[in-house]
Amino acid sequence: MASPGKRAYPLRVQPEVLAAVERLAAAELRSTNAQLEMLLREALARRGVTFDGKRTPDR
Repeated sequence: MASPGKRAYPLRVQPEVLAAVERLAAAELRSTNAQLEMLLREALARRGVTFDGKRTPDR
């Protein structure tokens, strides 16, 4: 069950990608879900996307 304020989303991913995320999560003492969320946030930040849905200007 999703935490309050969070939305559940079914995700289809290649088994080898999920295995790599699981290994990284274990190494960083996170759950797989927390690791996926962190990776998504990092990827969005690299693209200049803020969490209010706006883009930052290109550098």
